Order: sequence, then C-alpha cells, then structure tokens
Amino acid sequence: MTESNPLPFRARAIGPEELKALAHPLRMAMYDYLSEHGPATASQLGRHLGESSGQTSYHLRQLEKHGFVEDDPAHERGRDRWWRSVGYSVDGRDMLRDPRTADAANALLQGVVAERAKVLQRWLSTGDTPEWEAASLNDSSTGDLTLEEFQGVVLAVQEVVDGALKSAKARKAAGDTEGRRRVRLYFDALPLPRDDDA
Repeated sequence: MTESNPLPFRARAIGPEELKALAHPLRMAMYDYLSEHGPATASQLGRHLGESSGQTSYHLRQLEKHGFVEDDPAHERGRDRWWRSVGYSVDGRDMLRDPRTADAANALLQGVVAERAKVLQRWLSTGDTPEWEAASLNDSSTGDLTLEEFQGVVLAVQEVVDGALKSAKARKAAGDTEGRRRVRLYFDALPLPRDDDA
C-alpha cells in the first residue's frame, strides 16, 4: 500500500462541487434507489418517490452533470431513458472540517448512515429464503492493530470485494443471469476511541 494511493479500489473521489450537487434530499433518495434496485427511468423513480417525472428528470440531469448517474447500456435509448448509479467516494472528515462544505457533507453522511440503518433493519425484520439467510452476515470484529496492519486488512477486503464484483459483472454480461439478485456489501473499518479520548 503506497502513501499516494492508500485505497486503490476506492471509487471516484468527489470534490466540494459534486458534494453540494448530491447533498439534496431527493437526489440522495434517487441515487439510493438506483443503487439498491438497479436501473430505472425518471417515471419509475417518480412513482416510487412520490414525485413528478419532471422533477425526477431534472434532478437526474443534475446527477448526470456531476457524474453520479449515467445511461444504462443494457437498455436501448428510446422514449424512456434508463439511468444507473455510478459509484463515488467522499473524504467526509475533511469536508466536515471545511466551513464551505460542512453542511453538505453532514447532510450526505447523515443520509448514508440513515440509509444503511434502514437497509439493515429491513433485512433483520423481513427475513429471506433459508439459503440466502444462511449466506448473509451481520458481524463485527475488534482487535488491536497497528496503522499498517489496519490498512492491510482494508486493502485485502477491498481486493476480495472488487475482484468478486468484477467477475460477477463479467459473467452476467456473458449471459449468466440465473439466480442473480442485487446484494449489498457493507464493510466498516474504523478506529475506536483511545481510552484517553473517551
């Protein structure tokens, strides 16, 4: 792991302008829907979110302008335009410290935390087939690591996840679609407060 690129598998990093464009309640909800459900049209998003297709079309164009959504190549561009989400990363800590971006960063990060809690709560309360439940995981691990060991764990997990997702995407593109469904992988890696910080 090099100092210049400690997280090589991270999605495109966004800056203050992109952050401000995304930190809008409807845009975040639309992005979350596309991430969770896959490609959709402005009309489908409008029905799901209780908004007009004019509203969702406008906000989709704003999201496209800042690189958060793009045309879905699996759907031919006809009367209805299909959109898919594009991954991003944000250095929220630095943006929270900057008065110019603090409000937008706080709104975005609070939205991310709330969305994650909603997905986990739904998973816990609704259940699934025994096979999918057995394959699911909600777990945490705690240990004492050096910074280098901590970075090594993060990189190793990123390599596994990135490789598995790319491989699955290639198989799907080649026609292997039987039994596929959208899944969400969460991996949080964070230092706990030191005793003298508590």
